[in-house]
Amino acid sequence: MGKGGDASAATIRGPMKLVGDKSEKYTWSEVKKHITPEDAWVVHQNKVYDVSNWHEHPGGGVIFTHAGDDMTDIFAAFHAQGSQAMMKKFYIGDLIPESVEHKDQRQLDFEKGYRDLRAKLVMMGMFKSSKPFYVYKCSFNMSMWAVAVAMVYFSDSIAMHIGSALLLGLFWQQCGWLAHDFLHHQVFKHRKYGDLAGIFWGDLMQGFSMQWWKNKHNGHHAVPNLHNSSLQSQDGDPDIDTMPLLAWSIKQAQSFREKNADGKDSTFVKYAVKFQAFTYFPILLLARISWLRESFKTAYGLGAASDNAKLELEKRGLQYPLLEKTGIALHYTWMFALSSGFGRWSLPYSLMYFFTATCSSGLFLALVFGLGHNGMAVYDATTRPDFWKLQVTTTRNITGGHGIPQFFVDWFCGGLQYQVDHHLFPMMPRNNLAKCHKLVESFCKEYGVKYHEADMWVGTIEVLRHLQNVSDEFIVDMVKDFPAM
Repeated sequence: MGKGGDASAATIRGPMKLVGDKSEKYTWSEVKKHITPEDAWVVHQNKVYDVSNWHEHPGGGVIFTHAGDDMTDIFAAFHAQGSQAMMKKFYIGDLIPESVEHKDQRQLDFEKGYRDLRAKLVMMGMFKSSKPFYVYKCSFNMSMWAVAVAMVYFSDSIAMHIGSALLLGLFWQQCGWLAHDFLHHQVFKHRKYGDLAGIFWGDLMQGFSMQWWKNKHNGHHAVPNLHNSSLQSQDGDPDIDTMPLLAWSIKQAQSFREKNADGKDSTFVKYAVKFQAFTYFPILLLARISWLRESFKTAYGLGAASDNAKLELEKRGLQYPLLEKTGIALHYTWMFALSSGFGRWSLPYSLMYFFTATCSSGLFLALVFGLGHNGMAVYDATTRPDFWKLQVTTTRNITGGHGIPQFFVDWFCGGLQYQVDHHLFPMMPRNNLAKCHKLVESFCKEYGVKYHEADMWVGTIEVLRHLQNVSDEFIVDMVKDFPAM
């Protein structure tokens, strides 16, 4: 183990020294050996850093998603200029560039090209938010909430109450996009302001833990659609960790089957994967319930949804423990009052209102980010492409079409209709993504990188077709063991 969180205790393994050079030199193969949180080396601009056990990392456990890999571009995507100064105490030597065999001159030119594009976008002011835009979005969201509450408080109409529940579900979805923008630090330069806004729109208004979301979402951004390289590493995408309900690759389905080689739950897995194209939308309806559960567990110290989140909570704890607990408690307080019709409704009627709002919101949210990545390329972490190609090939932009106008897509998707552009530049404010999109599209064409867009209807068909293809392949593989299938 290297120095990591203890910068004073350096234990350097297997360095190579070049004649006339005092700095330690490491080959790429040596760096690749250090892939776990307890033994994590990362590369930034050809410098090697030992961040083993650095659980105090301000961004949380996401630092370990690139253990044993080059983090140059994901670091730029997540951090403000000057943040690299904090890394100095973890520096242990330099990478030998010639040891990276998979990079030829064309690849090096490509990487320089997209780093130059990022610098150009910074110079254009594309990372500066429009405060009036976000005042408008926040005000509009709160007006949706106020109307949903008024429809319950002032009316005894069943139709009005159902309309209120659906509007509340849509409000939660739009809160999700606002919390997303604030917690990506798109709006404020001072990160604490973004966190506090995230607690308001996340914990208080949605019942979602800010830290639970940041851990899960930052990990997803760093390694979209990647399978872990090992059980001990943290380089897999938590958003595709959906087994035993959904398998996004045949490897994922088979790996779960291997875990259950004793036969336990094998029948459930068999049928879950077989019919996943049909159960996809029903599962989305229940997604918000799962997120509420995991958020409550995180905020009140009752467990974690992933190994990465568990490690972060055990080693670091909540960043804002009192605010998170208070925000979620207040959320359930106002939600209980609203779901009970302010004390007028029976329990069955109250449950009808709650589940209508909750399930519709789960569908509205998951529909958008499901279209963003589901059905796109899935990679093993050990064979991931470079930063740009990983983000572009695992992501789908959403356009208008098939009777759905573009202005509705822009509003409903909350900026994530430009999912590719957002993944390349996650700190870019939503109000600038349309301008950025044209430059990104042109760059992809110049370098021959696949850039995929689809409207909501076609994109949904692509997702369902992908699920069915995985099912078909899985059935062929399983028929040997389950001939009755």
